[in-house]
Amino acid sequence: MNDALPAPTYVTSLEEVLWGGLLVAVTMVMHGLGMLSVLRANTRLKWRFEKSPSFWKGIGVLILASWMILLVHLIEVVVWAGFFYWKSAFPNPSTSYYFALNQYTTVGSSLNLPLHWRLLEGMIAAAGLLTFAWSTGVLLVLAQEFQDQQMEAFKRRRKVPSSE
Repeated sequence: MNDALPAPTYVTSLEEVLWGGLLVAVTMVMHGLGMLSVLRANTRLKWRFEKSPSFWKGIGVLILASWMILLVHLIEVVVWAGFFYWKSAFPNPSTSYYFALNQYTTVGSSLNLPLHWRLLEGMIAAAGLLTFAWSTGVLLVLAQEFQDQQMEAFKRRRKVPSSE
């Protein structure tokens, strides 16, 4: 005789959908503000260095932008982790953050949310994909500006004066 209990049935609830939608919206708002901050900081640094641009200053600005973007992502994960801890999905903030970061980056982990919050595992991954795509676009713009500046400097150095 088989005494094993049947696996509990998962049913998506309106509460879960609404919380997930709110968390994705908060993530996107935070990301928008963060990306605008990155672009503003980049613009200020470009103005500061425009009289004496160099390869190293340009790379330094790109590294700073990368760090700022990473910080924005890490702060966004705090919101998700805070929600998971608040709803008692995990025993402590550290485990909540670990889980949220792994889901946000789509790495995944051996941890799972309680059954009634399972939809959020996919929603946090979707939020991460959306924000990483946005970050990639911002970093691509900044990298393209840096490359254009470097190529212009290269052309100026290689220009042969005319013999008139």
